Amino acid sequence: MISLSLNGYTDIPNEKVAYVVTYLEMLEPPKVAAKPRGDITMERWDEVDIAAYRSLYREIGAEWLWFSRLQLSSEKLHTILDAPVTEIYSPVRDGRRLGILEINTAVDGEIEISFFGLVPDAIGDGLGRWLMMTGLEMAWSRPGIERVWLHTCTGDSPQAVHFYQACGFKPYKRAIEVVDDPRNDGLFSTETARHVPYLGV
Repeated sequence: MISLSLNGYTDIPNEKVAYVVTYLEMLEPPKVAAKPRGDITMERWDEVDIAAYRSLYREIGAEWLWFSRLQLSSEKLHTILDAPVTEIYSPVRDGRRLGILEINTAVDGEIEISFFGLVPDAIGDGLGRWLMMTGLEMAWSRPGIERVWLHTCTGDSPQAVHFYQACGFKPYKRAIEVVDDPRNDGLFSTETARHVPYLGV
């Protein structure tokens, strides 16, 4: 069994990937509101079509090896997405969903932003900031909310931590996550996410 060294290097088997996870939280509403956008509407995604969800999830997250929802059976994924504590929103332009803002309300007084991201061709025009600030306005408008939190990792965009801090989140905890490389079983091409080199099995 491999033991993690907390003061040095730990070898990870080739079939695994390891991430440093950063947790961030917000304990009061941000002082800056989302700027209005006439080209985008925020739509809640009710009665989610599993195939459409998987397709959007993959389009947003493939480069960052988002795999957790893709490995679930349709039945299990349907159970999660239809749960009363799960809410899914998308920024929509001309009928096309351009991203995901998925929240979890399972804990009283808290909202977790479970998934947040945009499709690649929607990045770069301020839509990410609009989506986050609009989502935060919705979150903090609910009675009794004391905390909004999320996490990101070194598998995600290197800009993610800075972006979340710019939106008003503060980092409060780190963890190390070791998982099976999802490229091993063909879920993604071995050329996907080249910032996390594929080592084989």
